[in-house]
Amino acid sequence: MSIDVALDQGVLTLSLNRPDKKNALNKLMYQQLVQQLQQAAQNDEIKVVLLQGSAECFSSGNDLADFLQSGELNDAHPTVMFLYEMAKFPKPVVAAVAGLAIGIGTTVLLHCDLVYSTSDCRFQLPFTQLGLCPEAGSSLLLPLLIGHQRASSMLLLSEAIDGNEAYRLGLVNQLVDKENLLEFALNKAKKLSALPADAVQSSKKLMKSGSAVKQAIELELADFSRLLKGPECQQVIQQFFKR
Repeated sequence: MSIDVALDQGVLTLSLNRPDKKNALNKLMYQQLVQQLQQAAQNDEIKVVLLQGSAECFSSGNDLADFLQSGELNDAHPTVMFLYEMAKFPKPVVAAVAGLAIGIGTTVLLHCDLVYSTSDCRFQLPFTQLGLCPEAGSSLLLPLLIGHQRASSMLLLSEAIDGNEAYRLGLVNQLVDKENLLEFALNKAKKLSALPADAVQSSKKLMKSGSAVKQAIELELADFSRLLKGPECQQVIQQFFKR
């Protein structure tokens, strides 16, 4: 299993556990995440989901080789299914982020409700470097969260930021020491779980723009699919696998 699952006091913890690949997400992991989210949405015992990597690494993004073998980017693609599940998930999602948060490792945080990070964590969206465009609704959500100009630095120039900058911009709720991060995030999730569930879920629903996010993801996928087959991206991919 590349996703470790634990349930404690109404908190479902989903831990990315592929340390040899710096928690790069592959097809199997996406399928596991989708299954867990779908079940959690229907399970009244689960009040909150906690998404985490390890204290050393959250996620280095997609496993490129696996991603390229996963077929067309349609609604049945595991990555696409995961994005839609995160976008519509009705219960609060807490994230604990350390080490690397690259690509989907950052964009998934835009669908989380509380994000806790270490100060030295590296957040980066290298889509244009790969000849690609934003995904996961980030073209809509990131400018709304941190402003158009700063989002352009991340989405157009692929500039990385650390945890301190992520906190200053509002991408992260609070900075936590690495040795305390996972326990701190779990305690916050348990605090959420102890609150009236209907009130918490209604509050989340009112803060979300579900239809706009879904449309943004659809528009991004159309361009992403086109660019993925284009000469610029193909050249980058060839160079990557020659390393």
